Amino acid sequence: MGGLMKNILVLALLFSTSLMAQTPSPTVRICDENGCSERPRDAVTFNPAAAGDTAAEQQAAKLIALAEKDPRAAYDLGLRYFRGDSVRQDSYQALKWMRDAAERGFLKAQTAVGRFYLMGLEEMGSDPAEAEKWLSIAAGRGDKEARSLLAQARKAKQNEVAYRRWVDSQRVIWNSYWMERYQYEWQWRNGGWYDHRPYGYGARY
Repeated sequence: MGGLMKNILVLALLFSTSLMAQTPSPTVRICDENGCSERPRDAVTFNPAAAGDTAAEQQAAKLIALAEKDPRAAYDLGLRYFRGDSVRQDSYQALKWMRDAAERGFLKAQTAVGRFYLMGLEEMGSDPAEAEKWLSIAAGRGDKEARSLLAQARKAKQNEVAYRRWVDSQRVIWNSYWMERYQYEWQWRNGGWYDHRPYGYGARY
């Protein structure tokens, strides 16, 4: 009897071991917004880069179309590219759209472009001459921030070492400025971009 029980235990152990050694099923049941189905175990169920954000893409497309007509929207687009807000962060596009708005006469953009050139932007080094040009334009139109930056830049530029030291000391502060202080001119509401003024919402696009 003892031998029989021993054989049964050995067989049970061998059976359980063989189950553990079996290759798992190549599929797994996955349920999502498309329903439930058997899919390969290595199937990618979520890939933000591939799927994208359709709503954000639509917003960005509408803002780009608006920016081609309105320099204030171009300013917003430049800010969004700098911040990575609703679009992929891109310093080249940030400067491109901000400068476009400045060239079309939007005062805030002229000051912003002056600041961009004064500080440099990621891989782009600073350009004191270009910074002075834009800050002078904005200061001449009464912008207090541009006037202050222009005075500091001219003073620091008298000594190259002092200028670089001053720029380095201000870069972290100014990056925070870009992220937090400047407000958008247009806001997204109910499927469209609204012209957001101090006195309320204006035209919708």
